[in-house]
Amino acid sequence: MAQGDPDHFPKLEHLGDAVQYVELIHEIIQHIDLFDDFDEDELAHFAAYMECYRAPAGTEIIREGDPGDFMLMIIEGTVEIMRKDTTGVPARIGNAGPGKTLGEMSLIDGEPRFASCIATSELVFAVLDRARLTHLIADEPRIGVKILMELLMLLNQRLRVVSKQLMQCLEKRLPRIS
Repeated sequence: MAQGDPDHFPKLEHLGDAVQYVELIHEIIQHIDLFDDFDEDELAHFAAYMECYRAPAGTEIIREGDPGDFMLMIIEGTVEIMRKDTTGVPARIGNAGPGKTLGEMSLIDGEPRFASCIATSELVFAVLDRARLTHLIADEPRIGVKILMELLMLLNQRLRVVSKQLMQCLEKRLPRIS
């Protein structure tokens, strides 16, 4: 297994790698598309590359604008996703619970965080950073490629949703040309 930086969250309780949560992760992800074609053995291999943390309610686990090279998967608890509007006022753009992943864009491109994520209850989550993903791809190429393909499909689906929303906004504002 690859050794990565387990200190992405130095002020939170570090729980070790995610192998201890494989059964729970498998149970959660049976109901989400991202890992629907992973069996329990593949999940165990994947989980060995992730580090787990516990955060109390109210903890900001991702801050909009901060640099980032990791994504996280919520194992227990919920988060509120916030983004500042054009005037700088935080606006709620969603919630996420067990099985949801956050931060995939920064994992892939290393760009600053798009939104903030604040724990609304006690939270247990697993972290996969770019260094560990790189090791996973080298050590377990079949699993690494499956993960990359799943992330690619997830990001593509999100882009389609946002593109559709953008078009709806534009259609409301632009006069129809006959």
